[in-house]
Amino acid sequence: MSNRFDAATVPAHLQRTIRPNALYVIRGLTSLGNRLLALDTIRGYLVEIDPATDDTRILNPYQVEEFIDATGLALVDNCLWFAKGHSIFWCQLEDLIPHEFTTLPYPIEGVAVLPETVYISSQKSGHIYIYERQSGRRITRFPSPGVGLENLTMRGNELWVCDATEQTAYCMDRATGDIHFSVLTPFPCPSGITFLPDPQTETEICYVAYAYEEPYIRDDPNAENPHQLTYRDRTFIHPLHFKHHPDRHYTLSNGYLVEMSYVEELSPLEELTLNNLEWRIALPAETPRQTVRHVEPVGLPFTEEIQDGQRIAVFRFDTLKPNEGRIFGWKALVEMRGIKYQFTPHDLERVPPLPDEFQARYLIDDDDLAMDTPVIRQAARDAVGTETNILRRMLKIRNYVYDRLSYGIKPHIDTPDIALERGIGSCGEYVGIILALARLNGIACRTVGRYKCPPYPERRGIPLEPDFNHVWVEFYVPDIGWLPMESNVDDVIERGPYPTRFFMGLAWYHAEISRGGTFEKLKADNLPEHIKLGDLAINHIRFTILAELMPPADATPAVQAAPAMALEH
Repeated sequence: MSNRFDAATVPAHLQRTIRPNALYVIRGLTSLGNRLLALDTIRGYLVEIDPATDDTRILNPYQVEEFIDATGLALVDNCLWFAKGHSIFWCQLEDLIPHEFTTLPYPIEGVAVLPETVYISSQKSGHIYIYERQSGRRITRFPSPGVGLENLTMRGNELWVCDATEQTAYCMDRATGDIHFSVLTPFPCPSGITFLPDPQTETEICYVAYAYEEPYIRDDPNAENPHQLTYRDRTFIHPLHFKHHPDRHYTLSNGYLVEMSYVEELSPLEELTLNNLEWRIALPAETPRQTVRHVEPVGLPFTEEIQDGQRIAVFRFDTLKPNEGRIFGWKALVEMRGIKYQFTPHDLERVPPLPDEFQARYLIDDDDLAMDTPVIRQAARDAVGTETNILRRMLKIRNYVYDRLSYGIKPHIDTPDIALERGIGSCGEYVGIILALARLNGIACRTVGRYKCPPYPERRGIPLEPDFNHVWVEFYVPDIGWLPMESNVDDVIERGPYPTRFFMGLAWYHAEISRGGTFEKLKADNLPEHIKLGDLAINHIRFTILAELMPPADATPAVQAAPAMALEH
């Protein structure tokens, strides 16, 4: 397969990552004409940045002390606003002398300003406050959309919020706090958000700043072992592209054209001869956020079959002999985007009964789920209590599992009853428990996934290899379709509150290969029962990120699938 790709990629200036000079942690972002203003909370620098060249100018060379530990940034009528500690300050851009506007009992992280009102975010309080700008009187407040540190900006009647823990930007009604839609960001830890006019397209570009610590190998020539693991600050600004589909209740965001290959290398642990061997490997799926452009074989040819809507590559061997050397698999060119569905419990108050064919297939114990054990049956009752709403039930099940499990890698997957009693589980064990509890509560669920592309979109053209495989869950809502839910990734805060970024959402780097079926399977005339796939071969997985993509003008297929179609796909 060629590495060539068509012109559906983002124009150069819309995919350019802005890397300001000498900044450590950007915690505030706003715009001034065709330039960006950013706030470095570590150094106290207020800087002006040229998005086209990264040219960086310090605007407060004599007032850096006043801006150290400051966060948030807003500019209205040549008046600059920022937060520091428990207070909000404003100053004229000409003199940068801070004046206190108001103080809260809690630390403040974000600020957005209109001519008449001021919006203030505080993670500790869990709210966004609205103040009258002239009098400083508090008007109202509404709950914060996420659980992390949040930064704010205004766009017309919309309040935009980026949440560092949620890896999400929220578009909200500035009067009510209702969420219109939310967008997953392509990088973790968003720390600032603003909109900048784009003269080339006569639209606005949404820019998001990011700030986090990056592990790297440091070369220390003075040490006995010169290669040492350490951390460094990473902060940059990147355009956030999104396409909201209100009729389908989801929003697509930054996507990447990725070449993915899955190859098996024969390396049996014991000598054996297998006759009429059939080796089946699932191929990448077509979903609303994932488009397969091309697939081709690696090493050996395969035939393609469709099984329950899943494309399968089938490799056949007349005889597999001892010590035979082979590699075989597939390589695919895939468009992968972020997706976030927007449903509220109110939207799903009245859903039809689960169709019979779904009950027969997705409410049964078909994968050692221990659904008949007292431990799992009691857990299924405790997890949901008296809740009847399907969305709240699914979220309560997830949170119940998060409360009782900690993540840990294991050489094999135990059944849900054992994993739940042990209190430590891998992603596959998280999935098993969630499947068992959901199915016992009448919610159709299935396993999805297989791998995640290493999430480094700036590393273009370089083969990237994931350290582990990965699986997650889809649950079915009648008349709506299958909705994704991460298994363990959001279990990041001890006893919560847990993020919901990947509850009804997937980041661009999730590779959807097997959806509800077996990812890889083999059969032969004389296959011994004790032989497993891992006893015969070593798998090699490689991702190469080729380009950034714009979300398409339209997406395929819609989430509102008819039951029969949803069952197939």
